[in-house]
Amino acid sequence: MSDNVSRVQRDSAVPVVNLPNVLTMARLVFVPIFIILALQDSWVTKWVAFVIFALASITDHFDGHLARSWNQITDFGRIVDPIADKALTLGGFVLLSWQGFLPWFVTILIAVRELGITAMRAFFLRRGVVVSANWMGKMKTFFQIIALGTLLIPWEHFYAIDRANQWWVILVIRLGLALSGIALALTLISGVAYVVEGVTLMRTPAIVDSHEADGGHAASADSSPAGRYIQS
Repeated sequence: MSDNVSRVQRDSAVPVVNLPNVLTMARLVFVPIFIILALQDSWVTKWVAFVIFALASITDHFDGHLARSWNQITDFGRIVDPIADKALTLGGFVLLSWQGFLPWFVTILIAVRELGITAMRAFFLRRGVVVSANWMGKMKTFFQIIALGTLLIPWEHFYAIDRANQWWVILVIRLGLALSGIALALTLISGVAYVVEGVTLMRTPAIVDSHEADGGHAASADSSPAGRYIQS
């Protein structure tokens, strides 16, 4: 079984209000703020929007790292963290398509993949199985963030103040578009890989049996046959 698949490890002693979850919620709150600021017709607000997006992207790394390092993983974090991640990236892609920087088909394909895989993860989490990001999924996220960050910088500002050297602004924007293409390819390929993994899990008798025996709720990782199977 894949290394990114494991059983839910529940620890009722971990409080829901902890630093990793606070960072996750902060990222979720940042999303509408950076979108509203980016839509304003002001260079200042556009730069502030970019800074907020950058800070929110950084929290995406630290909340998961801190939760694992400090043993503060909660069911709340498992549910809200991917929602915050998708809200941030999809919000950025929708914004860029709305402003005419990206074709809508790019944003739509990414949105369908992201929402579909998030639903699949929620489906298996309900059965006590955590399908975490594999290396391809992590690369996908990296290129998405870099592409979004590159295109969210208000390059029009530099274009307006340095008309004698407009070539480098156009070059950077084209670089951002190329990174978006790479992000799209990785998004779709990793999505197919997750679907294949999901089909494999659905064919695992231990998962189906443990779910039915528990009345549809997540089974204990220590006692269920599925727990022993997934950890092997």
